[in-house]
Amino acid sequence: MDTDRDNEVTVWCGSIELGGSLGLPQDANGVILFAHGSGSSRHSPRNNQVARTLRQHGLGTLLLDLLTPEEDRDARKRFDIALLTERLRAAREWLRDEPDTSNHRVGLFGASTGAAAALQLAAALGHDIAAVVSRGGRPDMAGEAELDKVSAPTLLIVGGEDGVVIDLNRQAFAQLNHCEKELVIIPGATHLFEEPGKMDQVAALATDWFARHCRTLI
Repeated sequence: MDTDRDNEVTVWCGSIELGGSLGLPQDANGVILFAHGSGSSRHSPRNNQVARTLRQHGLGTLLLDLLTPEEDRDARKRFDIALLTERLRAAREWLRDEPDTSNHRVGLFGASTGAAAALQLAAALGHDIAAVVSRGGRPDMAGEAELDKVSAPTLLIVGGEDGVVIDLNRQAFAQLNHCEKELVIIPGATHLFEEPGKMDQVAALATDWFARHCRTLI
């Protein structure tokens, strides 16, 4: 594999083919698996900005389409957290099976509904997941019972102008009872962190969190 650039990959979940983009810097120190929000894809400019920053700091990234184009047109599937979690689990297994990534620790970066899927997977896989970061996420949609099972260090990032999402993150934060956790509210940021410099803050926070928790011993 050419580790100096992104490589298009295919992840199979049963009979479903999912497109992905894998970026591995030289001597990568962990791999971050992205769980996109509803209506988004591996081409999300916001998540790609975060991914570029992670790679600049020695972390690999896998951005994946959790739904096929046909499924993405179905609003019910966009909010089917169990389905998104199943797809995310398939991607985690793919990383374990690939020679270039099999020895790396894995972190999860979730946005919107993808954050709920990331936390459900973290609850299911325990210490197999090194860390979780949620950006403008809906961690509450993971469910109280699943949040209580999460052991991976979890960082929730929310925009200070994101209204009800702040309250939902605070509720979910209170239900994370068995992991290191932090809730960061970025002043002046709305849900998509489109204001100048706000995504840079998200990327810096995520990079620091993953760098501390995803170091791979090979």
